[in-house]
Amino acid sequence: MTTLSELLAGHTDLPGAAVDHLQRIVGDWQLAADLSFADLLLWVGTDELGIDGTGAPVLCVAQCRPTTAPTVLPVDRVGAVAGQPGHGHVVRALVERRVIVHESGESDSTGLISEAIPLWWQGHVIAVLTRDREREPHRGASRLEAAYRECANVLCRMISESIYPTAEEVAGVNSSPRAGDGFIRLGVDGTVTYASPNAQSAYHRMGLNTDLLGMELSSLTGKLVSDTFDAREVADHLGAVAAGERGRRIEVDARGATIVMRTIALQHKGTPMGAAVLVRDVTEVKRRDRALLSKDATIREIHHRVKNNLQTVAALLRLQARRTDNVEARHALSESVRRVTSIALVHDLLSMSVDEEVDLDEVMDKLLPMVTDLAALSGRIDVHRAGAIGVFPAERATPLAMVIAELVQNAIEHGFDGATTGTITVDARRSSRLLEVVVSDSGRGLPDGFDLAASDRLGLQIVRTLVDVELGGSLEIVPGRDRGTDAIVHVPLGRRAVRS
Repeated sequence: MTTLSELLAGHTDLPGAAVDHLQRIVGDWQLAADLSFADLLLWVGTDELGIDGTGAPVLCVAQCRPTTAPTVLPVDRVGAVAGQPGHGHVVRALVERRVIVHESGESDSTGLISEAIPLWWQGHVIAVLTRDREREPHRGASRLEAAYRECANVLCRMISESIYPTAEEVAGVNSSPRAGDGFIRLGVDGTVTYASPNAQSAYHRMGLNTDLLGMELSSLTGKLVSDTFDAREVADHLGAVAAGERGRRIEVDARGATIVMRTIALQHKGTPMGAAVLVRDVTEVKRRDRALLSKDATIREIHHRVKNNLQTVAALLRLQARRTDNVEARHALSESVRRVTSIALVHDLLSMSVDEEVDLDEVMDKLLPMVTDLAALSGRIDVHRAGAIGVFPAERATPLAMVIAELVQNAIEHGFDGATTGTITVDARRSSRLLEVVVSDSGRGLPDGFDLAASDRLGLQIVRTLVDVELGGSLEIVPGRDRGTDAIVHVPLGRRAVRS
């Protein structure tokens, strides 16, 4: 879909500041649509539109539908070009620089009303805002509808005068309450002239036992807020915004409830007209957020402590290996150090992650040099990694890291018996369903009569168990294509695995 900026750049010569102003309006006009129970359209005159309204037609560059009422414009109008026959009132508002109301329908009780409002910017009309809605029924509007529409009319006049919305007000609009969450209308003296049922319920959650209507909202809210300093700040702001100070988004805690408020100062030609306060009860959302944050912090702390404990175990094993004269025992202890270190690296990454997922490529980049160092060979064996293993959940990352480390260690020990140089490549290929990891060495190859199922090597037994039980995969050890040996691991990628 073509963006507002692209449409304005392609069809108008408006200055950058005017374009920014129109973008701010579109960024925060959902509130005006909801309060108006109307579809909002933003129109601009193209470059060829003459001063008398002749020439090229007007262009619709943005559209907003209300969440408080059914749309009266089911077809998207953005990008539509309309001439005077269909939208003469829009062109008239643009040329005559005044509000034009157009009514259509067969009777007083049916049909649509379209109000075209010119938008001023630094002494010039740069666009037209239309409000399209159904004609009001004869039964009359309810108190909520009347309060909504009265506030919407003030807001639209402020938009027309380019005093609303400001950049600060648009910045927090995505996380702010909407009209349907709870609406309070304040007079210039700060008293409540109307409070919607949802707003009343939010204040009841804060501990209020009476009706909001007629109450002085600033002092009332200050008494309900738990924190003394917050109470004074909220009370001062609610009193000031009713008198014309710029509104903002605030969050208050009162008696275990968390309420988000958005305040909007209303005015007309510089004269304060009270304020609109939108409120939303986010107590349960905040409670769940705090529970999740606490859980995440606890899990990360557990991983951190497990990593520290495993490093302590590895240090003790390393110390024991240095004090052991038996070569076979020293070798077994060194292998245990490597295995414990493999698990510790996974927990180290989990302790720094916001979720229970591990980037195994990062683990391998730290683990493979360690495996080579622990081999203690007289020669030099270069270990390379190719391809991307990807991201795995913690319960699969640990066994997979151990499998790769064991296969590399096995290749170093048994593939280069007596050799001084060689290479080992860990190549990973990943599809939507399967991960294939091939550990290839340039060593002497498999011994005669080698049988993986009958092998009594501890490392290969560990690998077979982890691949079969923990990963649900398969393991093959076959002669390399040119020379050496290839150890091939196939790991199915189901719902528990996450692609990188």
